[in-house]
Amino acid sequence: MALLEASGIGKNFEETHVLKDISLTLEKGEALAIIGSSGSGKTTLLRCLNFLERPDTGVIKVNGETMWDAADPATQKESEIRKKRLHFGLVFQNFNLFPQYTALQNVRLAGELLAKERPDYKANKKAIHAELEQQAQELLAQMGLSARAGHYPHQLSGGQQQRVAIARALALHPDILCFDEPTSALDPELTGEVLRVLRDLADRKTTMIIVTHEMHFARDVADRILFMDGGVVVEEGPAKELMDHPKEERTKQFLAHYSE
Repeated sequence: MALLEASGIGKNFEETHVLKDISLTLEKGEALAIIGSSGSGKTTLLRCLNFLERPDTGVIKVNGETMWDAADPATQKESEIRKKRLHFGLVFQNFNLFPQYTALQNVRLAGELLAKERPDYKANKKAIHAELEQQAQELLAQMGLSARAGHYPHQLSGGQQQRVAIARALALHPDILCFDEPTSALDPELTGEVLRVLRDLADRKTTMIIVTHEMHFARDVADRILFMDGGVVVEEGPAKELMDHPKEERTKQFLAHYSE
């Protein structure tokens, strides 16, 4: 059974059909890259999959459990949506770190807020905080940022900030890690350090969806690629196969533009 199943996803913004009947699956440990030109619906699809946008049509299942059914209001309660969102870790283009907190505090914060909802929180507060602190330090070490733990976002480069954002997303142990153009706000020389982290996560079989315009990265690191255009999935397949031997004319045009 696929970890993530989405079927018939549609999204309209007023008169504009941004997504039209999109279906996809994602297996545990798989890295899926979503490519396409600006305005093709990539980011909207990602935001629908983790409920930052509400799909107008379609069903989303995680581990076989229905998370969202556009035809069933019972799946759409705001209090439930917040919990369901925890299945997904999201890394944004612009890092979205809290400027008043250090790197370590940024990584730790969401876990601390969630811990307060645990029934054993008051009794075990000290131990829980010590555990969260250790986990945050380990994640920053994994990102190569141990020496920057006490730095504030304004003291970090864009690449370092994005790596803190990735550590923060991992801290909640999501089933699926979602990246929305994770390198688009970075200078070219800083892009490599973030892509190396993503490559490492793929090697560790982290389940990921990556919206990206880094074609070489998509080809080398993703297991599968989904090419979108005009709000529909034009073509999908194994990454190297789709990049090297696209079947659809529109895919060929898009990839030719990138190889010029």
